[in-house]
Amino acid sequence: MRPRTNSAADRISSPGLVSQSHRQTKNADSLSCDSQSAGLQAAYRTIAKDPKYKHFINIPDRIIRCVDYFKIDGDRQAIKARLQSFYLFIGVVDDAIDSGQIATGARVLNYLDGGTPKFDEGSRTSNVELVTEILKRQISGDDYWLIVEKFRRLYQEVLRERAATSIEYYIDRRQLVGSLTAELSYLLISSLLKKDSEALRYLMKDVGAVGCLVDSLIDLDSDYRLGLLVFKPTLRSYAKLLSRTMQLGLGLSLKHPHLCLLFLQAIFDNIRDRISRNQPQVEACLSSEGKEQAASVA
Repeated sequence: MRPRTNSAADRISSPGLVSQSHRQTKNADSLSCDSQSAGLQAAYRTIAKDPKYKHFINIPDRIIRCVDYFKIDGDRQAIKARLQSFYLFIGVVDDAIDSGQIATGARVLNYLDGGTPKFDEGSRTSNVELVTEILKRQISGDDYWLIVEKFRRLYQEVLRERAATSIEYYIDRRQLVGSLTAELSYLLISSLLKKDSEALRYLMKDVGAVGCLVDSLIDLDSDYRLGLLVFKPTLRSYAKLLSRTMQLGLGLSLKHPHLCLLFLQAIFDNIRDRISRNQPQVEACLSSEGKEQAASVA
């Protein structure tokens, strides 16, 4: 079943922008709605322009290139808008969880369980609430509860990942988290495609799995320092993680050689973004260590 298309006022036409309604009426309800959309647009634009979410904002263009690769017709602008709302949501929630707010996932599920999209002044105080409400406007429809259930499973896998006591179990969970995230993005845009494509769906899931493992290669040590890992990474941990990443990445490249350049661009962009995001954390740790040493000397 396909989700119903929301009104133009509820769709996001570009990163951080909310489309204005094509229907202009003069009653009070319409004026209130326009004012609300303007406030939503400004708040959402601010989040989307944050440099730490640049990598997530770039993902939709790569997915559209995969759609082109399989020669699937569909409204590219609408697909991009929907994907941007999804991946900015992923970026904001991921950032909150990485900051130690592990309960954010449960809060998001509560928002999604609300069903009917809504936005009020209180939501502007929380980036997580705001991007969740925006996403709800994109997925309302016949498949809404299917997608919510997928989100529920994704959150459970994130919890299992955080509780992993071995690198082997951690790698399996990370791979599954990446695959589920990508599958959610496919479900979100499926109604905008002229035909269903299992080939595109599996490609997105495979790319998502590899992308998640690449993230882990970059973040493993910093995640441990921040208390996000139960086990302590060793050289063996990195070797196993690198081996699985290269195995999956090579298999993906051999299966879709014409997309190799796209895959490499995504990896380099990911590495550059993750290093940039981790830099403040590294500097903070170094500063903290310096203060402790100074205190001990004193």
